[in-house]
Amino acid sequence: MIKSHVLGFPRVGEHRELKFALESFWKGDSDEQALQAVARSLRQRHWQAQIAAGLDFITVGDFTLYDHVADHIQLLGCEPARFGFSEQQPALERYFGMVRGKTGHVDTHALEMTKWFDTNYHYMVPEFSAATQFALQPTRLLEQIEEARSLAHPIKVSLVGPLTFLWLGKSKSAGFDRLNLLDQLVPVYAQLLSQLAKAGVTWVQLDEPVLGLDIPSDWLSRCESAYQPFKSTGVKVLLSTYFSSTQGHTSLLCKLPVDGLHVDCCRALEDLPLVLDWLPNYKVLSLGLVDGRNIWATDLDQAHSLILNAFESGKGEVWIAPSCSLLHVPYRLSSDTSIRAEVRPWLAGVHEKLDELKLLKTRIEAHLGKSSWSGAQAQLWQAHQARIQARKQSPLTSNPAVRARLAALPADADQRKSPFNARQAKQQEKFNLPMLPTTTIGSFPQTANIRQLRARFRKGELDRHQYWQGIQQEIRQAVEFQERIGLDVLVHGEAERNDMVEYFGEQLEGFTFSANGWVQSYGSRCVKPPILFGDVSRPVPMTVDVTRFAQSLTDKPMKGMLTGPVTILQWSFVRDDQPRSDTALQIALAVRDEVCDLEAAGIGMIQIDEPAFREGLPLRTSRWKDYLQWAARAFRISASGVGDETQIHTHMCYSEFNDILPDIAALDADVITIETSRSDMELLRGFGEFAYPNEIGPGVYDIHSPRVPKKAELIRLIQKAIEVIPARNLWINPDCGLKTRAWAETEQALKVMVEATADTRAMLNT
Repeated sequence: MIKSHVLGFPRVGEHRELKFALESFWKGDSDEQALQAVARSLRQRHWQAQIAAGLDFITVGDFTLYDHVADHIQLLGCEPARFGFSEQQPALERYFGMVRGKTGHVDTHALEMTKWFDTNYHYMVPEFSAATQFALQPTRLLEQIEEARSLAHPIKVSLVGPLTFLWLGKSKSAGFDRLNLLDQLVPVYAQLLSQLAKAGVTWVQLDEPVLGLDIPSDWLSRCESAYQPFKSTGVKVLLSTYFSSTQGHTSLLCKLPVDGLHVDCCRALEDLPLVLDWLPNYKVLSLGLVDGRNIWATDLDQAHSLILNAFESGKGEVWIAPSCSLLHVPYRLSSDTSIRAEVRPWLAGVHEKLDELKLLKTRIEAHLGKSSWSGAQAQLWQAHQARIQARKQSPLTSNPAVRARLAALPADADQRKSPFNARQAKQQEKFNLPMLPTTTIGSFPQTANIRQLRARFRKGELDRHQYWQGIQQEIRQAVEFQERIGLDVLVHGEAERNDMVEYFGEQLEGFTFSANGWVQSYGSRCVKPPILFGDVSRPVPMTVDVTRFAQSLTDKPMKGMLTGPVTILQWSFVRDDQPRSDTALQIALAVRDEVCDLEAAGIGMIQIDEPAFREGLPLRTSRWKDYLQWAARAFRISASGVGDETQIHTHMCYSEFNDILPDIAALDADVITIETSRSDMELLRGFGEFAYPNEIGPGVYDIHSPRVPKKAELIRLIQKAIEVIPARNLWINPDCGLKTRAWAETEQALKVMVEATADTRAMLNT
């Protein structure tokens, strides 16, 4: 028997309907009823698309107003006590209080946010302690199941599994092991599954991507006992793993008391032979054959072969699916005429991936004698495979000059002229900054006026001169504001930039772009990743003119702002026909050219942002060394073409760094800025214990929350930073860029930051 399904669907809507509904609700321009109406409409639309594609189940439980892990915090009744919620507060008010830090009666820092495994999606981190209690709150999920039942189609509920939910959380209590909560959590999951059975649900998908990590043996040893109670709940359980190989404990997973196992055949194909040997034939085998992380069309011949191999090995029931949730790819690409015409046929968004599943399922059903295989279907298959072959043979993917330059790169191209101590002395003499210099990460609010300027320019209503006049006025205002509040190192505000990766991709060879290829990054924040299909080069300077103009407006240092090669790689849909390391080095050379041109234009500080450096780390430690070597080399190549007096900054955010601190230090950036406010400076402590040698700016307030911090809070955080990092090496800055914030809150927060820094300097001088 062959069935098809998806592990999850995007939430925001093909035209970002949820984003706009959320932001309207947060501003007070609409009410909860209007927000929930948009949410219901999107769920119905997504389920109808799954039915139209011939899927055997519609997936319920994957939709969220902000984040699915935050949903589970409420579902499992473990909202952190520090928020001080009362039973009288509406669930939605409590929810947004947790994820945003300010709503209704809530005014505290939001839940910490970090990357969902090695993706650019951010989840809200659960907070655990010995006092944590779980209590099932299933109303919202049951309501969505009732909505789905109206479509009279089989339902599969998707949930984060108990091991992954605990693993993703944190405890601020010293010595507390969150695994101790498993015995309390499992009965709540069992209670939930029993209620789902009563609601008519037959299958529940429990996502356990944590089983693709090098998890400790005590966690693995609890797997069987954790899943055993679910056998008597009345539902069948599909254990879902993805993103990484489970080798080392694949045999254990095959023996767990579950009814089926999902395998990521795009990122962990090496697991499949083991699963075919060890998974009992009475259990369902779900094959993740369609890439849920990238947009290249599936090689259907190869996928077909894998399915047949599963049946030939004796499997009685095989399901086919994307490798993971489709959350990470755009809705539709085949009709997006902004994409380069030659490249568009090579791509597949959500709807095209559903078509691939439908065609695969029909072909297999015909092979099994369950249906016919028509001439029209054969033509669709052949046309699809012809596009796969055309991409392999296309001259667009290769640039001989780029490849020759990379081959001739000197071995020391990634080394600065002098060690950091010598550079630091020269830079201090050149810039003469005060102790605890203040700056921002780069971007300022993207106002309605800026968006209108960009839209009118795209439509041809403004010529290039008129457009740049408008952008220059925005830059003047940003510079004047920074000087007025007393920041020490300024930025131009990035008014001309749509996105920190897309902006550079638009000016580099080897990229193409969609008009509507949005994917969710967190909450209402969406990004539109560039499509990197060929060899990368920089035809002309990208930022020199605008940075030179901004520097002309002030005597203070003006940072040149660039995105680093690893982040451009990670936050693009990257070609999969050559090693990622080769692509990263090509991008690094393009960025290096820009860095050298900025220095020649008189820009003394250049920031090369790498927020995705940690994100790119493979999930299995055995693969770390190779990645860290080429990724760090790519950054250093981009940064090492300048003199000692030129100060290189980098920025990293919303990732765990402590396990790779030697490799962060090996980047040899003169100044690194990191996110630390939501963790209450916890992330900085590792840098102190490691004795990080260069200068560092720990973020002192959370830019992802509309909340304006109090001065006393920032003074406390700065003092905590001084406890672990010498004051002479500390910078003061927000957690991240400010483009998503409004000007009113930005002005207030930065003024508080500058005042808190001044007060701390005064204390240090007394």
